[in-house]
Amino acid sequence: MNALASLSPIYAEMFLLVMLCVILIVDQFIVNYTKTVTYLLTQTSLFCTVLILLFTHPTGITHLFNHMFVHDVMSYVLKVFICLSVMAMLLYSRSYLMLRGLFTGEFLALVMFATLGMMVMTSASNFLTLYLGLELLALSLYAMVALQRDSAIATESAMKYFILGAMASGFLLYGMSMLYGATGSLDINRIADVIQHGTPNKSLLVFGLAFIVAGLAFKLGAVPFHMWVPDVYHGAPTAMTMFIGTAPKLAAFAFVMRILVEALQPLMIHWSGMLAILAVLSMAVGNITAIAQTNLKRMFAYSTIAHMGFLLLGVLSGTIEGYGSAMFYAMVYVLMSLGGFGMIMLLSREGFEADTLNDFKGLNQRSPWLAFMMLLLMFSMAGVPPTVGFYAKFSVLNAALAAGHVTLVVMAVLFSLIGAFYYLRIVKLMYFDAPESHEKIYIQPDSSLLISLNGMAILLLGIFPNTLMAVCFVSVRDSLLH
Repeated sequence: MNALASLSPIYAEMFLLVMLCVILIVDQFIVNYTKTVTYLLTQTSLFCTVLILLFTHPTGITHLFNHMFVHDVMSYVLKVFICLSVMAMLLYSRSYLMLRGLFTGEFLALVMFATLGMMVMTSASNFLTLYLGLELLALSLYAMVALQRDSAIATESAMKYFILGAMASGFLLYGMSMLYGATGSLDINRIADVIQHGTPNKSLLVFGLAFIVAGLAFKLGAVPFHMWVPDVYHGAPTAMTMFIGTAPKLAAFAFVMRILVEALQPLMIHWSGMLAILAVLSMAVGNITAIAQTNLKRMFAYSTIAHMGFLLLGVLSGTIEGYGSAMFYAMVYVLMSLGGFGMIMLLSREGFEADTLNDFKGLNQRSPWLAFMMLLLMFSMAGVPPTVGFYAKFSVLNAALAAGHVTLVVMAVLFSLIGAFYYLRIVKLMYFDAPESHEKIYIQPDSSLLISLNGMAILLLGIFPNTLMAVCFVSVRDSLLH
């Protein structure tokens, strides 16, 4: 019993893996094309995983498996948010995928595998564990994008994603091998200790750092490693696009924290300069290119690139406030993306994708409530008060300003103003243009409730952001700076 009790920090991952195997077996005996049993089993598994996480709340920092796995407040909070966002994604996308014949056991299994990979990434305390979680997530995403096998554009997107993903993994592995060569360890805390107090080869360290930052930039979709983002977002079915654009961003944030802040904090003078360049380029290219897009999924892709630039601003500040605000920004971004892609799926129907700007014309006349929800989402993405997107951007900019990055903050504000144009353009189309179709919008009651909760969360968190902000600050303070 003592041995089993000592494994309590990894109960959630163990349960998810067992349920994943159960779901794979059960699905083989279900012929119903709606896959209701498999879907309910998946949702129940994710919900029970959240409950297990809540019951195994960390009281400090616990290491398992020879320091390869860590159980701390940051990983705990991110895991809970990852599972909740995956549950929301499945609820949003169920009707959409069923109409297209894509709501299969394979899809649900890939979602579970990807979720397990993200949970491993957030709790990794060793480069091997980090890479294991990353590849488990990445391979699931590649297969998910290619799931629509009769679609040429989806297949092309999956190929691009796979090839560029393989290159990024190569960058990361090469960088990690150099760090291992310089420090003699793959353990994150040991690497930080050797860099701080030992005599490692500094030139080898910086060279390895450059490769690692390049790999991380790809995983975040930062410029100039952003080439896959618009094509994959556009080519994949909207449900898969939603998944790629939400929960994995939280895992990518944890990946950045574990490597740059925990392992390579002593090299901050080197990596903060690289992140500053990536942040400025991402905000510039993302916001300016998004203006020219007529496809909403491609617009959201460039919007994602710009948002990752803002997230990097918080990380490069190098303070508790900066890291906490970056974590807060990542969570808010996931909340906004869930609503944005969810709205596309709710307006889509069989044989029709509501993914162009024209599809949102006159939405207020067809459904005032949905138009209001989309208005809240667009205001939040643009950073308009009183939505939570304003507070997220303000906290990141404030942290960067406090760290002395005045020029970066001024540039970020300017690019944010440019970005406001393409978000507010959607609001203009919904409220001031005539609808191209007067067809009645029918939405499942559960999806209708979810989009309402999503929109209200964005508004209420904007008015009362302090609780979530405090959770992020405490997570970072108690997990990373020890």
